[in-house]
Amino acid sequence: MKGHKSSAERSDKAQFLEFVTETADANQAGIDPHLISQVVDSIRIARGFSEQEKLNCVSGAITLLKDINPANKIEGMLATQMVATHGAAMECLRRAMLRSQSFEGRDQNLKPAEKLLAIFAGQMDALKKSRGKGQQKVNVEHVHVEAGGQAVVGNVQIRAASTPPIVKSTTALAHTPAQTIDLKVTRRARVGQAQHMIRHSRKFLETL
Repeated sequence: MKGHKSSAERSDKAQFLEFVTETADANQAGIDPHLISQVVDSIRIARGFSEQEKLNCVSGAITLLKDINPANKIEGMLATQMVATHGAAMECLRRAMLRSQSFEGRDQNLKPAEKLLAIFAGQMDALKKSRGKGQQKVNVEHVHVEAGGQAVVGNVQIRAASTPPIVKSTTALAHTPAQTIDLKVTRRARVGQAQHMIRHSRKFLETL
């Protein structure tokens, strides 16, 4: 019947779980047998694989899980999803690159692969954010500097009301008055230069 695994398949999975449980590091708080079982269920193991090939697939998946090194159960679940997403993406890419694959079949496999890789990138960002390694950015949108004033960027510490502030790692932005350009003078200068070039050209043409 469909949906039921044979006793041989259940025995194989039990051996796999025993193998990976022995190889898993007990000190890694984010890895437990339940997550290991989910990783084993998510990887591709072809029917024609030998016992050694099956063990290699399982050990490779669990090695990825261990290398992510989840610090807690939440990171463990995220790491399990990352291993499964990576395996699914690579399987789609493998099918797309088969020599006998048609153009339509290649396109049908590349599209989900692209989505899976985007999901994996999002999982990476989520893991970094969980570990406090997300990028932090501060935007300074408006700085108003009056004439003769200064803007101070940095940490300012004030000792007392009667003492001047201590400024650390500051950058002073001095106010520079804007320069006024007389457009009429500039326009007359350009017109004068053009007239001079025209007169010079006429004299040159008269000599020919």
